[in-house]
Amino acid sequence: MSRTVIRIAAALLLGPDGRTLLVRKAATSAFMQPGGKIEPGETPEQALVREIREELGIEVDAARLEPLGRFTAAVANEPGATVVADTFVLEIDALPAPAREIEEIVWIDPASPPPIELAPLTGQHILPAWRARRPSV
Repeated sequence: MSRTVIRIAAALLLGPDGRTLLVRKAATSAFMQPGGKIEPGETPEQALVREIREELGIEVDAARLEPLGRFTAAVANEPGATVVADTFVLEIDALPAPAREIEEIVWIDPASPPPIELAPLTGQHILPAWRARRPSV
């Protein structure tokens, strides 16, 4: 039996204070990076610009997206599925407003996340990758 593979683009959005924004979709419990499925004909960057606009009401310039990596993990809200995420870092100073399927947003310190449920992609891959490449303070 083959697993469903979902290709997405995800963003590690950083605010001016270094915290990162996580979102929680309606009727789910895990927090994750903003982003979503890559539509046919879209690049990961185009998909991410679209998703950030749709989910958070923020217009971003694709040229400002800095690649973080491609990560694979179990899908938080779809048992038996795997997600492959092209992930980018983006610094923002706009105030996001949850829209569409986003029910809640939270800003966290990526170096020491609070005790909230994190999607496997976020907790096992994206936040550790960000911590690994940050300069020591």
